[in-house]
Amino acid sequence: MTDEPDPEIDTPVSEIMTSPVLTVPADTTIAEAAETLSGEGIGSLVIGEDIIDGIITEMDIVESVGKAMDPETTTVQELMSDPVVTIRPDESARVAGERMGYNGVKKLPVAEDGRAIGIITTTDLALYLPQLRIDMTPQPEPDMAKGEYE
Repeated sequence: MTDEPDPEIDTPVSEIMTSPVLTVPADTTIAEAAETLSGEGIGSLVIGEDIIDGIITEMDIVESVGKAMDPETTTVQELMSDPVVTIRPDESARVAGERMGYNGVKKLPVAEDGRAIGIITTTDLALYLPQLRIDMTPQPEPDMAKGEYE
């Protein structure tokens, strides 16, 4: 075992974050947010275009449907998580993973002066860090029953 720093884990999140991050105003409806998430192929939106007010995820929208909330009148402000767990751009991938795990979040806005400049997700970390990568099976295993996929 070595005490050498791991360059991948110690990489600043600014090098692996997605930027720019999509932000929406607090009065955006759930229907508008869902359309944006779907159209952009992303899993979350930061609320607040200047200062981060909150974050809303696909799961928040799914839960609002389950609670029979009207997507045309319910705003993201009513569902957003607040306060938002964030990370600074110079903090490491290791810190991002630890912060996500400790706080039970999968999406971490990267903030500078209170403004979202990017976002890092558990998927980003899994794809970036080789020890977290998963080899996906392209075909079902021969012993799998029909309809099952491993």
